[in-house]
Amino acid sequence: MIAFKITFWLLALISFTYAEEVEEDHLSVSERLERANRNVVRGPDEPHVVDDIAYVSEGERNADPCTSRGCLWQKYSDGLVYVPYVIANHYTDRELAVIQRGLQSFSSSTCIRFFPRRNERDYIYIQSHNGCYSYVGRVGNSQVVSLSRQGCIYHNTVQHELLHALGFNHEQCRSDRDQYIRVLLQNVQSGLEYAFDKINTLNQGTPYDYNSVMQYHKYAFSKNGQPTMQPYPDPNVPFGEGKEMSKNDILRVNRLYQC
Repeated sequence: MIAFKITFWLLALISFTYAEEVEEDHLSVSERLERANRNVVRGPDEPHVVDDIAYVSEGERNADPCTSRGCLWQKYSDGLVYVPYVIANHYTDRELAVIQRGLQSFSSSTCIRFFPRRNERDYIYIQSHNGCYSYVGRVGNSQVVSLSRQGCIYHNTVQHELLHALGFNHEQCRSDRDQYIRVLLQNVQSGLEYAFDKINTLNQGTPYDYNSVMQYHKYAFSKNGQPTMQPYPDPNVPFGEGKEMSKNDILRVNRLYQC
């Protein structure tokens, strides 16, 4: 009976949080990230962060994609991938419900299972640091996923950072992106051009997805109010408006982890 009451309370809280989010949900995930990470000052105990991606060192930015060095999380004999996590205790009940909903959203559509850490060596540690960021893939031991209480506690933002932790980069950085978007660097804020670096990504045989939760919006990091990206060949295709993981995001997770 006690367990039933706790489960009922948690589901009610998550449902209330979801309804509240829907009412407020008018920003794309990249707009949320850009706002949350604008002018943040990293603490001495935080990693080197570029945009919303954390690195062990500044030099690692130019390394091969993490999948070439074995960054995937372990797949077990039952065919599922279990990813341990710890959530810092400084979140409110409402914020915790948003984070938990993001973690659980992978269970219904992928073989990923986030679960509370017991004594596993490698795990993600969700904390409210300065801004939103994550390492790409498993880096070993405790690795931070920063979901700041100031601007990062939204369903699509949680999913975005967890996809980074599973091994995924931004959509506009895909190796084949030049066939689908034009990057207009002349409109990008000085010093932020790195957000559009092309990476030798594994695309899992999936098409470029303008609606991916990993795709930034067309005015991302604009210095003059003009687009920094334009769809190609049709410049009028809407993109960067993903509110949650798309079908292709889900498909890529399942293909990367061979679900």
